[in-house]
Amino acid sequence: MVHWCGTGLSSGPGLRRLIDQGRAVTVWTIDEPTAYALIGGRPARIAAYSPHALRAAVTPGDVIVSMLPPDLHLSLAEIALDCGAHFVCSSYLSDALRALDARARDIGVTLVAEVGLDPGIDHLMAHDLVADYRTSGLATPDTTLSFHSYCGGVPAQPNAFRYKFSWSPLGVLRALKSPSRSIRHFIELRVSRPWEAVSRFDATLPRPETFEVYPNRDSLPFIADYHFDPGWKIEDFVRGTIRLMGWADAWKPVFSALEDAAPGADDRLAMLADQLWHDNAYGPDEPDRVVLHVALQAKQAGRTVWHKSWALDATGDARGSAMARLVSGPVSLATEAVLAHSIPAGVHPAPHDAKLIADWLAALDTQAQYLARHDHLA
Repeated sequence: MVHWCGTGLSSGPGLRRLIDQGRAVTVWTIDEPTAYALIGGRPARIAAYSPHALRAAVTPGDVIVSMLPPDLHLSLAEIALDCGAHFVCSSYLSDALRALDARARDIGVTLVAEVGLDPGIDHLMAHDLVADYRTSGLATPDTTLSFHSYCGGVPAQPNAFRYKFSWSPLGVLRALKSPSRSIRHFIELRVSRPWEAVSRFDATLPRPETFEVYPNRDSLPFIADYHFDPGWKIEDFVRGTIRLMGWADAWKPVFSALEDAAPGADDRLAMLADQLWHDNAYGPDEPDRVVLHVALQAKQAGRTVWHKSWALDATGDARGSAMARLVSGPVSLATEAVLAHSIPAGVHPAPHDAKLIADWLAALDTQAQYLARHDHLA
């Protein structure tokens, strides 16, 4: 049994996929009409969500899928462990979730996070590129590496604000208040305000397109997560956010409001978020767009000797928004992998396993209008 918790904007396509694959699914929700609309007449049980009711329903070997806010993941993961069940979510692995690893291994259950879009699909692409580079024979002491991973949701029909909200504006604002760490020109770059590090980026898409990008969160732990050797020389390493050209200028009033907000001023941020949602939400059936670009480049004596990348470009259509397809789609694939015991017991992010990566990217190819791997020196 799959216990799918949450029926928000990103839930539909992955949930429907699991039901269509013949999985027994209970949809836990606080909004039953929305849940019934999401499943579209498919055979699934709808249940009123509460932690107590969920705990009473879960049996050993089940999977709890959390599409709820990140601060609720830990409690659902603990319910899974108490019941001998597995757990899947799309959000970043928190320290608290990582701390459950030993207990999960002892029990023999699997807890998987970072299997959405970003984090998620970006990890699969990074793992594929690093594994490919390892076989190139070019990993010599004099080789320098540059890595980037840029992802973002943008309006398919650009507006003056250069952005529309497919998830809580409050979450976007809080992310903008978070400092970042990355590597630029061999030196650690610390940025307290993301908008102070905006740069131009030319993406390899079906047609040439220039975006604005900025570093997001702390990129440095992913050097190890992506299995970079400790001896590799890193010129650039950044995981960041991609936005339409003109975004930084359009958002200057928002940046000023964030700078002026006192620490802990959640009420002011909430008011700003409400106004942004009112002014810049997607209209009914208005298509969104998702762009993801991941690349690894190797140089020797300043000359590029290896350079490959993955690029994804998707827009909303009759199957749902691009964001929903590419967040919940990988979640459904991870759920199936857990049920098939393709991911070992313990706490894990998106898999390094080459077969799972190939299978998942092949499945996701149908969810994006453009998904391609490029060899820039071919």
